[in-house]
Amino acid sequence: MTTATNDITAYITAAAQAAKQAFYTLSGTDSALKNRALRHLADLLQQHREQISAANLQDLDNARAKGLNQAMIDRLSLSETALNTMSEGLRQIAALPDPVGEMDEFRTRPNGLQIGKMRVPLGVIGMIYEARPNVTVDAAALCLKSGNACILRGGSEAFHSNLALSKLIKEALNAAGLPEAAVHFVENTSRDSVGAMLQLPEYIDVIIPRGGKNLVARISSEARVPVIKHLDGICHVYIDEHADANKALDIAFNAKTSRYGTCNTMETLLVHSSRAAKILPPLAAKYAEKGVELRGCLKTLAVLPDIAAAEESDWSTEYLAPILSVKTVESLEEAIGHINQYGSRHTDSIVTENYTHARQFLRLVDSASVMVNASTRFADGFEYGLGAEIGISTDKIHVRGPVGLHGLTSQKWVVLGDGQIRV
Repeated sequence: MTTATNDITAYITAAAQAAKQAFYTLSGTDSALKNRALRHLADLLQQHREQISAANLQDLDNARAKGLNQAMIDRLSLSETALNTMSEGLRQIAALPDPVGEMDEFRTRPNGLQIGKMRVPLGVIGMIYEARPNVTVDAAALCLKSGNACILRGGSEAFHSNLALSKLIKEALNAAGLPEAAVHFVENTSRDSVGAMLQLPEYIDVIIPRGGKNLVARISSEARVPVIKHLDGICHVYIDEHADANKALDIAFNAKTSRYGTCNTMETLLVHSSRAAKILPPLAAKYAEKGVELRGCLKTLAVLPDIAAAEESDWSTEYLAPILSVKTVESLEEAIGHINQYGSRHTDSIVTENYTHARQFLRLVDSASVMVNASTRFADGFEYGLGAEIGISTDKIHVRGPVGLHGLTSQKWVVLGDGQIRV
């Protein structure tokens, strides 16, 4: 082990120790104080938008010079709309009920004991993410409101943007009288800093990775700390035999072309064979206007002979690009079977006017978010009214889907007695 690695390990350990102490302060902090910091940060983002944009432009210039693809650059960009969304997300989080200290499920036992549960923070959250600088603000805000401290380790491609945002976060914490160590931004983008975070279960309570498959796979393999994760966003839209054609066209078009580089973008379109001849040609024309490459199964090629033939690997590929695989199916059951076999348990949608088919799809598709007559692009913490999200989990434990405030808490048993003893 090199001296540099030793230095990084010591640096991360010190940050984690300080975060643990800050957590003990935060876990008992009044909601009004946390909300004050969040609203002040929302104001700071607006006041310093030129500074943030300049830092982001530096990252974008570096990304283009390195030849990063358009999907990566899209995720990296902090547009005016993105800054406004971040500020609005902060205000939404401040306005949400504080989950910490909520008590429910109380029941009275025959011996008079009242037994229930109290919602509590997880502790110190280690966030490891790539590209998206908005995650710096979203993660800090959600952790703060839910009473957790956090250690944020962003990717090198967004370093200047993240650094600018982290300075504003510190300013907001100081203004509210909260410990700076509650949100620590790791100013080191080497692999060693990730490795050090994964080996500190005594200080870091959970790791949340947000990035490419290689990053998440490495963290899942090496971590001694519990991990909340998702690997892929292979999302589907299924156009049922009972679909409204106009809804089908709008939803399938939006789910693919709204943005290409997001995990809730549709990567495979499934169409019932009875609707393929009517719906696929106009939909293909709309995709062509956007430059989307279509890859179809044999049945789809019979309707759209000019598109490329899909290979087996296409059904399990997250393109994050203007590429879409299309499969024509014979039944709802075949569509559900395809989704459960090839999907990533992220988000899948059915377009149908048949109540029974909608209910069957909702019940049998094994994904974190399942939708009826809506674009998969709505699978997002902001759109779900969570204010923001720290990530989208495709795990079944501890939380599924967009991870908001409640996803960053756990529960402990609470027992209220009046002198009872066990006999």
